[in-house]
Amino acid sequence: MRDRFRLWGETTAFLALFLDNLGVLVFLSSILIFTFNYPSEIILKRMIPGTAIGVLFGDLVYTWLAMRLRKKTGRTDVTAMPLGLDTPSSIGLVYAVLGPAYVATRDAVLTWHIGMATLFMIGLVKIITSFLGGFVQRIIPTAGLLGSLAGVGLMLLGFLPLLDVFNELVVGMVAMGLIFAMLLGRLELPGRMPGILMAVLFGTVLHLILGYSGYIPEFQKPSFEAGLSLPSVSIGFLKDLPRAIQYLPIAIPFGILTIIGGINNTESARLAGDDYATRDILLTEAFTSLIAAFFGGVAQTTPYIGHPAYKKMGATYWYTLLAGLLVGIGAVVGLLSLIVSLIPRAALAPIFMFIGFEIVRQAYRESPPEHSEAVSFSFLPVIASLIMIILPQFTGAAGITPDKLPARLGIMLQTLTVLSNGFILTALLWGGMLAFVIDRKPRMAALYSLVCAVLTLFGLIHSVLPTGEVYLPWRVASHLHYTIVLGYVLLAATFLLLGIGSHHEDQIKGHE
Repeated sequence: MRDRFRLWGETTAFLALFLDNLGVLVFLSSILIFTFNYPSEIILKRMIPGTAIGVLFGDLVYTWLAMRLRKKTGRTDVTAMPLGLDTPSSIGLVYAVLGPAYVATRDAVLTWHIGMATLFMIGLVKIITSFLGGFVQRIIPTAGLLGSLAGVGLMLLGFLPLLDVFNELVVGMVAMGLIFAMLLGRLELPGRMPGILMAVLFGTVLHLILGYSGYIPEFQKPSFEAGLSLPSVSIGFLKDLPRAIQYLPIAIPFGILTIIGGINNTESARLAGDDYATRDILLTEAFTSLIAAFFGGVAQTTPYIGHPAYKKMGATYWYTLLAGLLVGIGAVVGLLSLIVSLIPRAALAPIFMFIGFEIVRQAYRESPPEHSEAVSFSFLPVIASLIMIILPQFTGAAGITPDKLPARLGIMLQTLTVLSNGFILTALLWGGMLAFVIDRKPRMAALYSLVCAVLTLFGLIHSVLPTGEVYLPWRVASHLHYTIVLGYVLLAATFLLLGIGSHHEDQIKGHE
């Protein structure tokens, strides 16, 4: 009976981890293909195999770490840390880096190289942060760290997939009903069949039936051809690194956030009974992200939250070994690309919505209750980014350029552009700044405001260029960035003056 439970748990954990990774790859590829008209050839034969290499190496290392811990402790119930593609940053990179880069350049190879270069920068950030994770946690309030990620979760993982549900309503609603009932309602299918797998399979079958029957307007017949796609090490993307520097404001927060998440997940595993060395876990995810870039990858790896749940299932190290091998080998032999081309986004969209909801819930739960407004404040730059993701698709299709807009709408478009550029870093800093205001620490709030001013000066946040590029301030024709800098400086001065006034009042009350 115990062996049967262990086998069932291992199988369930393997399917959950594999489908999580597969879902990210499906969304990454389908968004690029159907939203930005990016060539599928490069995605299926270059991006996916290169990205899968990071998952393969990472899960193999985590499997080895679990086997080592098992040998060290003599326990047979050691559960490996789950590793896979980071969902928020993967989808964020598609919408904020790869898609805009292709729209701007119409060069598929250059866009791919920019994605590799951005992942390379994320890997470097993660390696550095692996040694500074505790320090980062101390200087950035949780509301800023998790609030910025929650904004991505709600807008990019919640709202945008909802559009996919309604774009293919029958498939989307059925999948959403199954997934929400399983994951939120904790209902079970007959025979304890895995709900997520059944939702994806049933949704895919429905999609194919409706598509071949002519009820899906943009239905594309899937290709059932699979061929070898051997990823090879390449450093050619490094020559395009200067073109990717403008995306550094996105790379930095995404790298930091996964490292902080890795610290929390390792602590969660320790409380569940598996005491892994935090540095081993963090450096593994950092180096596998870096390695993936050299193989053509465009999405970072990270330890997944949920180790205690996998342990409760009865999973050991087999599930990470099998998931890593299937993702890696499946990508090389073309199986992964074949599956990616079969599964409709509408069948997977509810999974991402659920993940987005969980990220938002965690942000409010882990932050002090009095910092809830700071968490909400972090959402606002992400909303601006969401609008700038959708709006250009309509204006571009209608042939409307910014210079053709009325003056009022032109100013509004410029404002949205400035708010959306560097939105992740902006959200992180805004959430931290307001958290310090709430805690009556005006000096720290002023410091955050001044950091925003400095970053604005060089376009790391609030870039005034439509492309979001960084720049030397004196080389920009517009003076808008100086105006924004002045606003942040005055905001810092306001915090300091109010802090001085409050300090005097406190002293007077103390003497009384």
